[in-house]
Amino acid sequence: MMEILTTEWALRALAASIMVGLMCGVLGCFIVLRNMSLLGDALSHAILPGIFVAFVLFGYSTIAFFVGSALAGLVAALIISWIQQNVQTKNDAAIGIIFTAMFSLGVMGISWLNQSQGAHLDLKDFLFGNVLGVSNEDLILSGFVLVYTMLSIALLYRYLFITTFQPKIAEAMGISVKTIHYYLMLLLSFVVVASLRTVGVILVVAMLITPAATALLLSPKLKNVLVISGIIGMLSALFGFLLAYAFETTPGPAMCIVATGFYFLAALLAPKTGLISRQWVRRKESRRILAEDIIRFIDKSPGDEVSTVSIFSNISVPNYKLKAVLKSLINANLLIKSERNIALSETGIIKANNLQRAHRLWETYQHNTMGIDPELVHWEADKQEHHLDDELLGEVERKLGYPKADPHGSPIPKKK
Repeated sequence: MMEILTTEWALRALAASIMVGLMCGVLGCFIVLRNMSLLGDALSHAILPGIFVAFVLFGYSTIAFFVGSALAGLVAALIISWIQQNVQTKNDAAIGIIFTAMFSLGVMGISWLNQSQGAHLDLKDFLFGNVLGVSNEDLILSGFVLVYTMLSIALLYRYLFITTFQPKIAEAMGISVKTIHYYLMLLLSFVVVASLRTVGVILVVAMLITPAATALLLSPKLKNVLVISGIIGMLSALFGFLLAYAFETTPGPAMCIVATGFYFLAALLAPKTGLISRQWVRRKESRRILAEDIIRFIDKSPGDEVSTVSIFSNISVPNYKLKAVLKSLINANLLIKSERNIALSETGIIKANNLQRAHRLWETYQHNTMGIDPELVHWEADKQEHHLDDELLGEVERKLGYPKADPHGSPIPKKK
């Protein structure tokens, strides 16, 4: 493999793939955030008529294909926008109508050339890419598009940011949202054309969407998302190319599969949004609530100590969970365990006091502001006492006028 990867054709293919992965990853962030994924798919298919016209006028020319495809993409974007604004047709339906029509025209035109004019334009290469056929001219064109796209995003970052998240405020500031939108369409057309050789018009949408969607799972900050998405796009291109060579398959689909693999890894393992981390947070929250329920049960029980038998019989959760939480409370010095009984430590008494304060304040809030009967406020307060932080409780107390007792006449403890 190392011998093959040092050959000129392999280096060209690898360089083109990495550049496409980077530009698709970065630009794709704005496409995903603007809910324009379907439009990206549409433009990638709508460029085929531009390739047909360019070949008829100029023959097999990379520059001609680039210009023709970009113009076809812009024409498609303009027609779609016109229909969305002037005809009573759903937005996604307008996109579907135009991109399928233009894609069909392109397929018909290229088929006619191959059958009647004796030309040889392999439709498969345009649909699925032919990264192994990348020429020096293709490489230069990809480099130009990469630099142009990166510079455009860097220089227009503030405009792209505000028109993506706050288009109304952007208009109030005098920023033309439509101009930014159409310029983004121009960049998208350029990137799609530059991706023809590597992944083709059908699969380029995967390289635009998947790295960006993956990055959005990993960070909430746009600048971080742009960097992460670009890196994922490059790694998808690199590993996809190596995977295709190792298994003797087509590189374009392999790159998309690798990008999808990165997405599912992020969906599982992302620190805050991943399925595993969210399950861990839910489990941790469940254990915290159970721990507080145990503290409240001991606090409400007569006497200073409670038998473990009483705890196990009155709190309806599996015994193994109760044992684990009791052990953690003892280790945290919230409970004191004697031979058969359990009591609150000084720290546990403070915790119980604050939980009781939250419970009775919320009962009072429900009765005084919502008009709920005192007999009905207990169960809801039982749930909410676990989720009321000091700041919220302070606000509730101020709003209620610092009450001394709850609706049942029980005193509301002061915060310790």
